[in-house]
Amino acid sequence: MEKSVIIIPSHLKAKRLPNKPLLDINGLPLILHVLKNSQKSDIKKVYVATPDDEISNIIIQNQGEVIKTGNHHTNGTDRIFEALNKIQNQYDIIINIQGDMPNINKNTINKLNEFMIKNSNIEVATIAGNIKIEDYNNRNVVKVRTSKPLDHVQFTSAIDFFRTSEKNNTHIYHHIGIYAFRKSMLEKFVRFKKSKNEISRSLEQMRLIDNNIDIKIGLTKNNPLSVDTEADLNDIRKLLK
Repeated sequence: MEKSVIIIPSHLKAKRLPNKPLLDINGLPLILHVLKNSQKSDIKKVYVATPDDEISNIIIQNQGEVIKTGNHHTNGTDRIFEALNKIQNQYDIIINIQGDMPNINKNTINKLNEFMIKNSNIEVATIAGNIKIEDYNNRNVVKVRTSKPLDHVQFTSAIDFFRTSEKNNTHIYHHIGIYAFRKSMLEKFVRFKKSKNEISRSLEQMRLIDNNIDIKIGLTKNNPLSVDTEADLNDIRKLLK
């Protein structure tokens, strides 16, 4: 049976919200909420990949596992690739959960992992949720356009990812920052050069789209809140009370 691992990339260089992983949410640092909710999934091996001692110390003090990485990475996927190469155990499916989603739901993680296990030909997949009307013009909410309408059973293909709303709102969803990679696809990702759209949109997944990689995408009922601003921080504190 294929083996899965969760790797959560985390660092202290966030420009919009300094020291974001360490910010307090109802008595726990943000990164610990992400870790603990990820540990509730069916995937029993969960690591945090970070270059920062402050994050590493907190994870270790709370019985979590850390992989130290370099501080030169500009996105989470490059960071988890370095982390994966430092793990002696071999994993077939690597789940990348962005480290700023403190209320990530175990069912969302399990759905993505189960899809990859059942479809051994799929190289990379991700998750989306229904988008709120007020979020169409919110740059912090990443949008995805799909080839077909999403439902809670079938996965389809992602066509494009963007931050600002477009006139054509057909098949547009709220993209969730969680990816599942086959190891071979992760290796391809880091070999690809940064694409023009990846740089201009600040969206690492565009590296795959621009290299004609088919990203499969499923629908979740549980949209986690990605903490990017002080307002998001206040919202998640209320939500997790």
